[in-house]
Amino acid sequence: MSEPLRIRKPDRRRPEPLWHQAEQALRALITEGEWQDGDQLPNETRLTEMLEVSRITVRHALRRLEEAGLLRREHGRGTFVRRSTIVAGIRGLTSFTDEMTNLGEVIGTRATEGSEVPADEEVAEALQLAIGDPVVRLRRLRLGNGNPIGVQTAYLPVDRVPGFLPLQGELASLYNTLRDRYGIVPTEADELYRVGAVEAGDAGLLEVGAGTAAFIVRRTTFDASGPFEYVQSTMRADRYEIRSKLFY
Repeated sequence: MSEPLRIRKPDRRRPEPLWHQAEQALRALITEGEWQDGDQLPNETRLTEMLEVSRITVRHALRRLEEAGLLRREHGRGTFVRRSTIVAGIRGLTSFTDEMTNLGEVIGTRATEGSEVPADEEVAEALQLAIGDPVVRLRRLRLGNGNPIGVQTAYLPVDRVPGFLPLQGELASLYNTLRDRYGIVPTEADELYRVGAVEAGDAGLLEVGAGTAAFIVRRTTFDASGPFEYVQSTMRADRYEIRSKLFY
């Protein structure tokens, strides 16, 4: 990787801490495309020369960018750009669209299916329905900065969303549509993550091979009237992470 022609060196006259300015300078090289996904960064010695700051300042900036999911450090090899990885931390009850927007991602959604189907045992139990009750099945490919992140299949009780099908236009945010059209506002959700593998039916959409490691997510969302949504998601493990901060 060639070194950048222009880098925004920290200015000691500014009130922001030097590590923050260094972080922003390196972040700009990634977000503006000077450093591409997979590129290796110069070593710490060279970064201190480029930024004209101390090694401690550089390390602080690099750690912040790693925590934000923009860099990965490989022991014995160096530090690499990974701008396509989404790192979700502690968050409230939000839609995928809002969550990714808050992380600075350009969100894309491609609806692959919208149909009415009978609820199977798993869906019926989650939505407190009888097996065979009609539900809307909405299957969508979720994108971040144009890259496939996950495939999500949402189930909604038909009696809660009359007239939902056929879909009209692109459905950017399901939660916004439910709020605006049906007055459904989520209040809480149960969410379970486990490690699994991409199934053959999802592999082409996610642009990976069948059997590739993935996060398998199950989420039931409630409003004041009870469960209104059950979502089955397969998220690419190389582009989506969960990071938690623990306190003693």
